[in-house]
Formats: sequence, structure tokens, C-alpha cells
Amino acid sequence: MPTPLESRRIVIAGASSLLGAELKSLLEESRFAASDFRLVDEETVAGTLTEAGGEPAVIQPVEEDSFSKAWTIFFAGSPAFTKANLSLAKSSGARIIDLSGELAGQQGVTTWLSKPLDGSPVSAASSDEDLFAIPSASAEIIARLALALRSFAPSAVSAVAFQPVSAAGKAGIEELEVQTTRLLSFQPVGKEVFDSQVAYTMLDRFGDSSSHSLSHSLEILRREVKACLPIQAAPIAVQLLHAPVFYGSTVAACAFLPAHSDVSAVAKLCTDAGFTLTASETPPSNVSSAGEIALQLAAPSPDSSVANALWFWAAADNIRLPAMNAIKLAEQLIAQKMNG
Repeated sequence: MPTPLESRRIVIAGASSLLGAELKSLLEESRFAASDFRLVDEETVAGTLTEAGGEPAVIQPVEEDSFSKAWTIFFAGSPAFTKANLSLAKSSGARIIDLSGELAGQQGVTTWLSKPLDGSPVSAASSDEDLFAIPSASAEIIARLALALRSFAPSAVSAVAFQPVSAAGKAGIEELEVQTTRLLSFQPVGKEVFDSQVAYTMLDRFGDSSSHSLSHSLEILRREVKACLPIQAAPIAVQLLHAPVFYGSTVAACAFLPAHSDVSAVAKLCTDAGFTLTASETPPSNVSSAGEIALQLAAPSPDSSVANALWFWAAADNIRLPAMNAIKLAEQLIAQKMNG
């Protein structure tokens, strides 16, 4: 006889994406390993051979019955892919966990993070809810930092997130590899994905013909951060820049605190908020955070030129962290269902 988990179908929509692949890998190492997996994605990648649960599997295009009999549907592809298939997914009656950013801040959607912080609307999910959004690593860093500082009532908080090319998927990674190689060989760079030189370059926008928009990603990031914070929370100024790296979310933030604020007390609040403070000889970076689920944070640093300004530098794995959060949410939901 199958166990309750073995009889439950899990659909990964956007299975060929980096997030989709990581999600599948982590699910196969979790209590959901024996579940019935269904992998779907865009027409352009349909037919790709992979494996699920130790068995050969083919990624299928989305069809009328793609989400039927599903218990949970994870959207791990592009926001556009989620938007195009959300209605069909809803009709299945399954719980939907979105990692694409499309559902961030939408009415009726529960934003969820592990280790909720006091004062945040993000809390234990109910098994009766149907729509969930998992914020990106950058959004989690910014929101947790803002919540950690609330008791100090900062007069202003701003944050700049640096986006790696993996946010554009495998094609973005390949383009950075190609551009780097060609530039080192003094050859013209290819610009098929970003319509810009992304190697060795910091940017606030991509080319007009790029299939990926930094401004659109910025709007999603701002919605994610807002959805994590209490309604009465002071707004945070958020910017997003392209960084010429493959993986890893990094964030630089600045907070203006009341005079004579205790920096050690600020650091303690940050650890309480879920950050791991790193030693000075091993500062956070996209490299140090690779493969980790921790939010790495350097010790807060006062600005020597502006009174009461405190700088923060943080990093997290932009693929593994949200994927692991999504699985933790699914585990919480199944536990509630089985205990209820």
C-alpha cells in the first residue's frame, strides 16, 4: 500500500530552470522523495530528458491535464510562465507555491519565509490557504534587515541588490561565459540574451532587445520586500544592479539610526532576525554563500563621513535558499494536513 506521501502528486512548473532543477534535487532528498513527480515547462524545452525519483523523466509542455490530481504545484520558471499558466493551475485545486516572483504582493497570496520575525506578517502558513509566494534571496535579506532594525526606528533605510546572470537562467550563464572568453581573446562579444556586455560590467539596465528586464526584476523585488513587511513599516528605498557574476545574491544596505546607537546591539538583532554574522577574515560573498542556506552578514560598519549611518553587507545563494524555503513550506503544510 502506498504511503500518504507516495500517493501525492507534485508538479514542478518550470522544471528546466535553475530553480526548478534545484527544487527537484532537494525534493528527492526530502520526505517527498517517494512522491509522484510531474515536470512541465515551456514548449521550447519540452521533451528534455531528465530524471525524477531515480527514474527517467521527460519534461512535458503544459496541457489541460498537466496539473490534475496535484497536491502541490511549484512555479519555478519565469514570471511570464507563471502568469500564463496560473489559471489552469488554480483549477486543479492544488496548493500553489510560487518562486518566480509573479505572485509577490498580490491579493490573496501568502508570503512565506522560514523563521518568521516578530512584527512581520510572514508567519506559519495554514493548510487551508492555496496561494503562497517565496521571496527571492535578495528580498529576504532586505526584509529581514529592515525588521531587525525596527526597534531603532531608523530615519531612512536603503538597499542595493546585485543580480547575478543566473537570474536569467542557463542562457544567462552561457552568455557570460562566452563574453568573458571572447573579451579575453579580443573578439566581439555575443549579446543574444542581454543585448549588452555583461562581462566585466556593472549595469542598471540591459539592452533594448534583451529578453530580460532589470527594471521588471526591480519591481518584483520591491513588491517582494513590501509583502514581507508590516503594513505600517517605513518604506525602504531599493535598487537593483547587474553584477558580472554567475551565482549568488549580494546586498549593500545603509540605515540612518538614532545618535549613539549601540552597534553590537544592532548586530545582535540581526542574528536574532536570522542572519549568520561572518568573521572579518571571511566576509560574505557570492562565493562564500554558494550551496548554503544561511543569510551571511558582515558586522555592521559605521560610516566615518556621515553621523549615525550604518552600512550592511550580506550574501545568500540565490538558487538554493528560495528552493529550500519552498520545501520547508511544503513540509509544514503536509504536517498540518496529516495531523489535522
